[in-house]
Parts: sequence; C-alpha cells; structure tokens
Amino acid sequence: MAKIINNIETVESLICEVFKNLDEKNYQEARVYADKANSISQNIRYIEGLSICLSLIAFLDYSDDKNNNYEKSIKLLKDGAFMANRAGSVTALLINELVLGNINFSEENRDTALMHYNNALKLTKEEDKYLLSNTINTRIRQLQNNMDYSLPTKSDPLVSLVKISRSITALTDIDELLRVIAEETKNAMQADRCTVFLWDKDTDELWSKVALGIEESKEIRFPADKGLAGYVVKTGETVNIVDAYKDSRFNPEVDTKTGYKTKTILCMPITNNNKEIIGAIQVLNKIGGVFTANDEDLLIAIGGSASIALENAQLFDKMLQMYHEQKLMFDSFIDTLAMSIDARDKITAGHSARVRMYAVLLAQFIGMSPKDISLLAKAATLHDIGKIGIRDSVLQKEGKLTDEEYKHIQEHVRITHNILNRIYMSQDFRIITEMACSHHEKWDGTGYCRHLKGEEITLGGRILAVADVFDAITSKRHYRDKMPIVNVIDILLKGAGSHFEKRLVDEFLAIPVNKIIGVFLSESHGKMSKENELTLSHYNLLNIYEIGSNENATPEEKEIFDLFNYYYTGQSTAKTGEQQQ
Repeated sequence: MAKIINNIETVESLICEVFKNLDEKNYQEARVYADKANSISQNIRYIEGLSICLSLIAFLDYSDDKNNNYEKSIKLLKDGAFMANRAGSVTALLINELVLGNINFSEENRDTALMHYNNALKLTKEEDKYLLSNTINTRIRQLQNNMDYSLPTKSDPLVSLVKISRSITALTDIDELLRVIAEETKNAMQADRCTVFLWDKDTDELWSKVALGIEESKEIRFPADKGLAGYVVKTGETVNIVDAYKDSRFNPEVDTKTGYKTKTILCMPITNNNKEIIGAIQVLNKIGGVFTANDEDLLIAIGGSASIALENAQLFDKMLQMYHEQKLMFDSFIDTLAMSIDARDKITAGHSARVRMYAVLLAQFIGMSPKDISLLAKAATLHDIGKIGIRDSVLQKEGKLTDEEYKHIQEHVRITHNILNRIYMSQDFRIITEMACSHHEKWDGTGYCRHLKGEEITLGGRILAVADVFDAITSKRHYRDKMPIVNVIDILLKGAGSHFEKRLVDEFLAIPVNKIIGVFLSESHGKMSKENELTLSHYNLLNIYEIGSNENATPEEKEIFDLFNYYYTGQSTAKTGEQQQ
C-alpha cells in the first residue's frame, strides 16, 4: 500500500514538472516527464494519473505537429475525459478542459476555447491541485483581448513593462489602470498577490480598488500612517521582508481576518516626475523564494512607468469631474430659463417639460442615438424661451388672437433664436438652437419663421413639432379644456404629410399608451396601478383612436378606452378602483 502511495506521489510530482516545462515552452522535456508519469500510472492502474497523462500527451502531440496530429490529439482527449469521469476525478476533468481550450485557442476556435476555459475555471473552485487557475484566467483574458495563443501565460518582466507603458496612452479609467498595473506587476514579480495604493492627500488616506489574489476586491481605504504601505508612503523607504511574522512592522491581524498567510513582502513608494510620493506598490509571497535586489530594480522600473500613467489618469479624472460640474451648471441654467416662462403663465406651466418627455419618447422609439436625444431634450426645454419677449396681454389672453396678436406671438421663435445664439456653445450644442427654433416649421413649408420644408427642417425640429402640438391640444388653456383624445389624434393624422412628417406621426401614434399616460401624470405626480399599466402597455394611441371612433366597439374595448380617459381627463381614479397617489 505504501509503495502505491509513493508511486502516486511520484506521478503527481512528474505532472508538476510537465506543467513547469509547458509554461517555459520546453515541450521535449515536458514529454519526457509525461511519458514517465504515464508509464507509472499504467503499472499501478492509477486511473486519474492515466487520464491526466492522456490529456497532456494529446496536447504535446498537437504542439509537435498541429497539422498531422490534431485528429489524433482530439481522440486521446476523448479517452482522457472518459477515464476522468470513470475515476470521478475533478483534477483530471479540469486538465482535459484546459487542454481542449488550448488546442481550440490555437486553432482560432475562440468561442469554443472560451467555453472550455470557463468549464475548467469552474472546476478549480472544487479542486486545483496543480494551481492552474491563474493560467486559465490569463488565457481567458488573452482571448477576450484578441491576443494570440503564442503569448506566454507568465509574463516576461520586459513584456510587463511594455504593457504598463502602453497603458499610459491607452487607459484613462483609474480603476482599470490600477488593475492592469497590479496584474502585470504580479506576473512580472512572480508574486502571489499585488496591490497598488494611491495616496489621497486631502484625506491623508491610502486607497485602492484592486487587490489581486482576492476573489472579490472591494475598495480598500485606510489612514496613510497605518500598515506597511503607510510606512512606505510616509518614509519613502522600500521595505523588503523575508519573513513577515518576524518583522514588527507587519500587522498579522489582516491575515487573521482573511485567512491568508503572508510570508514575504516587497513594498515600494510610487513617485512622480517631481519626486513626490503619490502611492505605493505592495507585492506578497514571492513564488518559490524571496524577493531579491533584482526584483527591487524591476519594481522601480515598473513604478516609474506606473506613476506617469496614474498621474495622467488622475488628471483625466479631474477634467471629467470638471466637465460633469459644467454640464450640471449648463443643465440648471437651461431649467432656470424654462422656469422663467412658467412664471409668466401658470396655465401653460409645465408645457416645456412635457414637450421634452414626448419628444424623448418619440426619439427613443425611432432609435435616435443617446447623444442626439440629450441634445433634443435640451432643445425641447428651451423651445419656447422666446415667449419671454411676448406681451402678457397676448400671452395670457383668453380667447382667439387677432391677426396682429398672432403675428406678435409668432415672434417668439425669432426671439428664441436670438437668445440661444448668444449663449456660447460647442459645435455639437449649436444644433440645440436649430432644433428649438424649428418647432413651428411645417413639413410642407408653410410654417414659420424661416418657412423651411421637408428635410430642410432638422429631425429634432420635426420631432418637436409633433410633441409641441400634441401637448398644446391635450392641455388645459385659458379659453378651453383638454380636447377629446379622438379629436387630438384626428388633428395629428390630418396634419401628417403637411404640417408634420408622416413617418413621425405614425411612430408617435404607435408608442404604447402607458408611456404617454406617464407624461400626463407627471404634472400631478400620479401613478398607475401595475395592473392598469400592464393592460395599457398593449395598446397605442392609434388603437385608442380606432376604439373611440368605432360605434360598434366591444365592451372590452370600451373599457380600455374609458380607462385611458380616466388618466387623460384627470377624473377621480375611484372609478378604476385605485387610490390617488
């Protein structure tokens, strides 16, 4: 019995040597160890060992002659998988999946390779006797980044330096940059874990969102005078510890909390071009030994490249923050301008906001880009700003306007243009002015104030035309109540192709009415019951029009029409069995 156990241990030791030589691409040496392991496994009928050896030999055969040995290797892998299942060996199945991933990666069957690598990675959660999870993760990342299979799984230090240097121009997101630096440093240093800390001088804290080797990395933040990283940042010294538990500067409580066993530590400050300390790199547990002077030199080189990348990313982050602040200021300025119109006339208050919501619904429905929708929303908010220059006697008049009064109110479009044209905007934002000033143009050219026709009118302007009219005739005014919904839709249909672009009318009438009702209710902050919202989501405005125009509508259809009208007219929701919210 003891002899069999010794033989199994020998097989496992030989398999470790196979993987070591595979990592270094010494395929001939790897084959020697694989054949020895296979021979011993056959003699003692060690099925797990036989399965693993079959998979490894299949890979080595394939690597030796890809063109002629592919079919042979796949057959060996099938035999290996059969024996792995027979033995109930997680390790053997893991290696079989890994080899299948490698061969398919090499064959450019990337989707298949990724499937096998993911299968292997799941198995490492149960058992990873040969510590293959890092290799599998590296291969997955290479696949996801469209890299070539010929790249090593263990980075050459110079390769890591090149990758970090590339990140200086390629990455601007600090979290992603920290991850890349930590990952490449860990690989180059052949360490078990790596963390890159940044020094927040405003709060005097060290922080990081990357701690490679920990499954679920969350943000780490602690006072800058605590821990080894804090010591390094405050003193500027490099710390190279051979035995963590014999060094008074090491705090073993971290290991106690995490269950991790820290052995060796190399921690070094990160300095910028002005020799100011901006953070620290900490690597733990050198694989197969201790951190040497050469490792320190390499970490200095990595830190030099990393500092440039990190400063660039921090600068970009500050610029992005400034941009967001300016955007908030601009948006609040727009809202303030719109509110100035609401203050002039309480009856029409909220019109611009509702036009914005209708316009955005239609823009989303026709597939307009998010950027263009954002610009359209701003144009909708500002489309009536020119009414600030219209006389109160005209703006708030109850009843029909005279010809002179109608001409005067038409001037609000020109005033809108003059106001918006004085605001400094980038080229992208100038389209806001163009859209806002086009909402009274008509498809047939009879609108105002420039008498544009068809596609001469910007798409945003054509959308605003539909949204503006729809809100105007579905809202209460000084001189009238809301227009019946059938009449509203009739106006849109009759105006399609003359007042409005027909395509946009068709698309607007196809929007589910629960979304339209959402705009109605925005004024009163009301809500639909989930049941009613689901029911109305199956109907659009054209359906409502057809039901409302049909004298022979079924009781079920009439119920839908009545339900829509309860929300549209603002009647008590008691009739629908709901409570006002």
